Amino acid sequence: MAETLSGKKVAILAADGFEEVELTKPKKALDEAGAKTSVVSIKSGKIQGMNHADKGETVAVDQTLADAKPQNFDALMIPGGLMNPDALRSNEDALEFVRHFFREGKPVAAICHAPWVLIDAGVVRGRTLTSWPAIKTDVRNAGGNWVDQEVAVDNGLVTSRKPDNIPAFNKKMIEEFLEGRHAATSGTASSDLET
Repeated sequence: MAETLSGKKVAILAADGFEEVELTKPKKALDEAGAKTSVVSIKSGKIQGMNHADKGETVAVDQTLADAKPQNFDALMIPGGLMNPDALRSNEDALEFVRHFFREGKPVAAICHAPWVLIDAGVVRGRTLTSWPAIKTDVRNAGGNWVDQEVAVDNGLVTSRKPDNIPAFNKKMIEEFLEGRHAATSGTASSDLET
């Protein structure tokens, strides 16, 4: 793949319990497209990947949330897994990190259970997205329009349901990250944009 994303900096926001292929495969696609990816997490060192319920490989953290500045990144990718998004959505620094991308209209990609983080960040209201089917009610309750398709794109927000959808997810993620900024939207926090 041509280095279409050369010069773009992408934050991969993850914590222990991420679904391994939902971090490693999108990261590889972004790296191959020329992006500079950085794994950003709650803690330093390494974070534990999972293959469904079994432990997988660990991934090195490049920056902690305490050190990472969202304004230094052009785009954000959030992998799924069960424990990863649950840890992130319980962390106010992680939620504020996510909100920055929506306020600034920067593209965001989230797969599987990762929309839980978007829900707690208050950025799904009025957006069309997909996710692991078990959390569709959470998406709808947060004001999102949940669709059952392999990938959904809404004004720079790319979402997919599961590992099987990674090829379609990666393709759309790279397209949206290449396009860059979209009209800024932040769901329920839209009043912040209008003042």
